[in-house]
Amino acid sequence: MVLAQTTGSQYPFLELVWTMLVFFGWVIWFWLLIMVFRDLFRRHDISGWGKAGWTLLVLVLPFLGVLIYLIAQGRQMGERNIKEARSAQAQFDEYVRSVSKSGERPTEQIAHAKQLLDSGAITNEEYEALKRKVLTH
Repeated sequence: MVLAQTTGSQYPFLELVWTMLVFFGWVIWFWLLIMVFRDLFRRHDISGWGKAGWTLLVLVLPFLGVLIYLIAQGRQMGERNIKEARSAQAQFDEYVRSVSKSGERPTEQIAHAKQLLDSGAITNEEYEALKRKVLTH
């Protein structure tokens, strides 16, 4: 009885699964590298020499360097990401409030237009147009 050698070509589905695992493993690895470098270079609490040291460690010993960085800075990475997200949300909310005047009542909008008219920033025709626009909405 001759034992048949089993090669990967006899199991194409397993080759596909293995290829997908390897591909997604690489995607996760590069995502981790990007996140570590992103966090490292956005930090303000570490000097340039410290950043250079971490970068050298991650480049020379990639798996060990990333693992050490995640163990040493994992919690702070999360806190910095949360702080950054809250800051971005606050800036966005402030921007929306600054461009949106729909929160004002019509009387406030007309009073604001009257102040602009009195200061000479708009003409009487523009004031009347603004007043019509506010009253029709």
